[in-house]
Amino acid sequence: VTSAPSPQAATQPMPALFISHGSPMFALEAGETGPALTQWGQGLRAQYPQLRGVVIMSPHWMAQGVQVMSNPVPATWHDFGGFPPALYQLQYPAKGSPALAQEVLALLQAAGMEAQADAQRPLDHGAWVPLMHVLPEADIPVVQVALPVQADARDVYALGQALQSLRDQGVLIIGSGSMTHNLREFFGGAQQAADYVVEFSRWVEMQIHAGEIDTLLDWQTRAPHALRAHPSDEHFLPLYFALGAGGQGA
Repeated sequence: VTSAPSPQAATQPMPALFISHGSPMFALEAGETGPALTQWGQGLRAQYPQLRGVVIMSPHWMAQGVQVMSNPVPATWHDFGGFPPALYQLQYPAKGSPALAQEVLALLQAAGMEAQADAQRPLDHGAWVPLMHVLPEADIPVVQVALPVQADARDVYALGQALQSLRDQGVLIIGSGSMTHNLREFFGGAQQAADYVVEFSRWVEMQIHAGEIDTLLDWQTRAPHALRAHPSDEHFLPLYFALGAGGQGA
């Protein structure tokens, strides 16, 4: 992202991105990751002036079936408790886009998926917290796609695949989740990443770089420490949304 924009950027597809969004406190305590995401977002905007919208999946919106946010002015939902008062004052005032939501719905339906619009849906923290770093100006419309309750990795990968063409039309597709998400162990007081966290994360990274999608789709049986890294899978599945949207060579 620090390199000069290529002259072909305007004709290249937008990237697809997976973000480990962390705790809601990531909005206030950016560490090294927040500035890195901001730098990435600045590079994105320089390379892709055609950016016109974001389609994002967060594990904090799980629904029966496929739902698409069509709210034109989604509220910033502070869907958590027990955090410092300053966190509840934060707003991410990006607009929604009913028109983009209809494009998403049409693509999903064309792929044989029953999908419905939700005109009341706000932005949950799995969406607005990372977007505060990637696109801090909040001037790009955002559309959320729900994570279906019964979906597995293949289902979510297919959702991303159905929306792949949006990347040719100025839309950034994001899966927001966590690379590992064992809160019982995390709140047990560990001060640094356990060995299994590093091993699992590096395994995922290696499969992505090698293009081993079939192996990734079978992550629960093939990844080291899979069930320890994710006692439940909802925070990992958005990775497959991004991978599906990324297409061949993602």
